[in-house]
Amino acid sequence: MRFAAQLRAELVVSDGRPRLLHLRTEAGRHEIDLLAERAGGNVVAIEVKASAAPTAGDAAHLGWLRDRLGDRFQHGVVFHTGPHAYSLGDRVTALPICALWS
Repeated sequence: MRFAAQLRAELVVSDGRPRLLHLRTEAGRHEIDLLAERAGGNVVAIEVKASAAPTAGDAAHLGWLRDRLGDRFQHGVVFHTGPHAYSLGDRVTALPICALWS
């Protein structure tokens, strides 16, 4: 995944260098594209969608993880191809993928 490679390069220069992981539950019921686990166990979860307008349904797995991790879940992000950022729920945001480079 090119996105993960680019994000890894961006994180190398950040403070703390979070560990990057992919999550898929054993039964495959939940899957999250990328987790950035920071020192202390706090997590930022990332989904990448080929949609210009992701919905709360596209963030369902992020909501599941937020509920499981509680305060350790810092934020969930759904990167998309559209031009606007907006909330998809508690601690979950849709962001244009171009926001990474602006």
